[in-house]
Amino acid sequence: MYVRVGILTGGGDCPGLNAVIRAVVRKGELVHGDTLVGFLDAWDGVMERRTVELNVSSLRGMLPKGGTLLGTRRGSPYDHADGLERVQATFQDMGLDALVVIGGNGSLSVACKLHEELGLPIVGVPKTIDNDVVGTDMTFGFNTAVQIATDAIDRLHTTAESHDRVMVVEVMGRHSGWIATYAGIAGGATAILIPEEPFDIEAVCELLRNRHERGRYASIVVVAEGAEPKEGSMRARDKVYDQFGHVRLGGVAETIANAIEDRTGFETRMVLLGHIQRGGTPTAFDRVLSTRYGVAAIDAVHQQAWGHMVVLRGDVVTTAPLSDTVGRTRPVDMHLYHQVAEVFFG
Repeated sequence: MYVRVGILTGGGDCPGLNAVIRAVVRKGELVHGDTLVGFLDAWDGVMERRTVELNVSSLRGMLPKGGTLLGTRRGSPYDHADGLERVQATFQDMGLDALVVIGGNGSLSVACKLHEELGLPIVGVPKTIDNDVVGTDMTFGFNTAVQIATDAIDRLHTTAESHDRVMVVEVMGRHSGWIATYAGIAGGATAILIPEEPFDIEAVCELLRNRHERGRYASIVVVAEGAEPKEGSMRARDKVYDQFGHVRLGGVAETIANAIEDRTGFETRMVLLGHIQRGGTPTAFDRVLSTRYGVAAIDAVHQQAWGHMVVLRGDVVTTAPLSDTVGRTRPVDMHLYHQVAEVFFG
């Protein structure tokens, strides 16, 4: 039985989004005989009925492209007084049988709420380079972000060694330090600082002093943007909030670099990788994972698995309730951090 399925991408852009859309459309059209429509600019497109028809022909060449052909924004129908009514009207007037929401914690939480409160037929696909969605072992985009960060760290080793410098590299990770941990291990970092465990700046400086005493004058410190110092160990950053109530992050590396140079006298520089981690072509791993998620999402639609998202458990793609991730973030595996990463600190 064929259905009319809407697709939207919400939150930040992420390598692999186009690959997910392509997979949903390809199996939906060729196997199930579905009609697919894309909503432009996330929930704004749903409320304003700004759409584009999606088919196999229109998506040729999209597999390796970064970003999202549908555009993406933050925010939700709950930000508007009449938002819920407009979403319901769109479903009814456009004859939508289902909506596939591709997004991170925020977008999936909105999707869950709309399903629970309005009964809308929604299936989710977890997306974020931060890898912090509860319920799945891995989100697409994470592997690409780690590879980009690792490539940067590899390059920074050579300039750090040439100048006997300490390099403090800031990577993304608001609540979870997955990128920092993986890229730090892969790049041979001297220390890795993550949001899950407040850092002691003096302990970091002591690691660097010990390296210098051994004749290792170049060091790389990898820090997630959401990392915070232990209370009283150094001045914390002033918090600035965006229009959605999120703390505006970025710049912790500069604070740490200044503290290291002041306390040790070692020449220290900061590098902020920023949005480069989210841009560009996805890795082969993320293209495959995105494709598997897209195929599983349209299958979930035909199984009427409303209020669920597709997830990776081990090497199996299955489904889990969207409610699993609402209001939660998935922290770094601390066994990996303490028993593996810390072995190579210093």
